[in-house]
Amino acid sequence: MVAIMKTGHSIRAMLNYNENKIKEGKAECIGQWNYPVDGDRLTYAMKLNRLEKQCKLNENVKRNTIHISLNFDPSEVSLPKEKLLDIAERYMDKIGFGKQPYLIYQHHDAGHPHIHIISINVQEDGKRIAMHNIGKDKSEPARKEIEQAFNLVKAENQKKKEYKPEPVSARVQYGKVETKKAIENVLNFVVNNYKYTSLPELNAVLKLYNIEADKGTENSRVAKHNGLLYHTLDEKGNRVGVPIKASRFHDRPTLKNLETKFSVNEIKRHPNKSRIKTLINSAFLNGNIIILPQLVKHLQKEGVDTVLRQNTEGLIYGITFIDHKTKSVFNGSSIGKEYSTKGLQDRCILNQENIVREIDYSQKELGDILREHITSIGLKELTGFLGVLMKVEDNFDYVSKEFKRKKKHLKRR
Repeated sequence: MVAIMKTGHSIRAMLNYNENKIKEGKAECIGQWNYPVDGDRLTYAMKLNRLEKQCKLNENVKRNTIHISLNFDPSEVSLPKEKLLDIAERYMDKIGFGKQPYLIYQHHDAGHPHIHIISINVQEDGKRIAMHNIGKDKSEPARKEIEQAFNLVKAENQKKKEYKPEPVSARVQYGKVETKKAIENVLNFVVNNYKYTSLPELNAVLKLYNIEADKGTENSRVAKHNGLLYHTLDEKGNRVGVPIKASRFHDRPTLKNLETKFSVNEIKRHPNKSRIKTLINSAFLNGNIIILPQLVKHLQKEGVDTVLRQNTEGLIYGITFIDHKTKSVFNGSSIGKEYSTKGLQDRCILNQENIVREIDYSQKELGDILREHITSIGLKELTGFLGVLMKVEDNFDYVSKEFKRKKKHLKRR
């Protein structure tokens, strides 16, 4: 069993995420704890009010929500609901949330069985449940104990890839599906899986899916409040529709939260830098790369998308590499000077010059061969040799039969 925890400060957003899954037919609420009525009789308002009222007992607690997913091995797909509820109850008790109100949802939108549990960390007496190091100190021991008690597949024996979101296979198409859901689907995958260190690097990936993050112009209201908007793009890269605030999404991919990822991602992506270097160097080794579009095509075969940034005059001023294999994003200059836009263009020019030199050399070599023939076999023989090379063979297939007969008659005369 793999346990994943997320904390937040929006009860409504946390609840809406799971309730929307129910509306889509991808989840069901299978249980509740410390609620006045059974789960199947709870309305949306009852679910929300219970959590919000208790949180108001201590309004100083800003990060007051906890969203947990318990993920099981694909072989455990037949786990009955009663067992899932027992596991959820045991887990919440072990991490110190046994007396809290919480809701249990079973999701059916992945290749492995899993449940989501949502709760709050404000207790009935208004005191806050500390969540610092809760994953290491409480969740891990609870997980191991539950694996043993319920005879579950141990997390160490499960493939981590089973618990990562599936890659988004289609671009967001404005007007065809609900915009917010479509953008959130992409954000959940890209923001949490790719390693980027700036907003432009993140946008390089998002634009592949027709999405753009925008922090506004320098004096705009969005910029003054350090906000962030997400736009839908059409196939030409133009913004369409109404942008959506980052704070409206469940995982809150705000500028502040993204900036905390930048420094962490810098460390995580560093080992993957050598792969990009090797791919680019190998492309130039054969001498065939003479323009940047050729390099783009070569890297694409290796799972690397290249984003060329151009000004209004069509001049390329920046280049970004997106390695989908390692989920790492690099500006060319961050890899090295020779991998920047200018560095790569210089390498292309060098290849062009080498090809021209080879052509000049070949022409010179042919001239040397002819001069050697003049010296060795004499001018008369060389003239005959060139005559053979230049001679066009007689071929009268295209001439009419009548003309051929006249020609033979003239020869006899």
